[in-house]
Amino acid sequence: MTISLTEDFKTLAELKKQPEEVLRQVHKTGRPVVITVDGKPDVVILDAATCERKLRAANLARLLAEGEAAIRAGGTRPAEEVFEELLRADKEVPRGGRSPRTR
Repeated sequence: MTISLTEDFKTLAELKKQPEEVLRQVHKTGRPVVITVDGKPDVVILDAATCERKLRAANLARLLAEGEAAIRAGGTRPAEEVFEELLRADKEVPRGGRSPRTR
């Protein structure tokens, strides 16, 4: 995500005076707008679709980091072993019954 230092920073007074213009800018550019109070960044306004994409990306990054940590810690098994276990579990399910892994 990019940000323009000359366009994407607004004061609280500017937001109060022209809230529709600030929102229009966010939607038009797709960039966040930083609202400053006493010359310091205070809040960021971001459109909902962009926020949702950023949250999904952050969640995916967290899951990948957890997976990588598990791999480094030796918490993995060979794929063939897992597939064989799944096939054995499917064979053990009685007719009309549910698989233990779908309960």
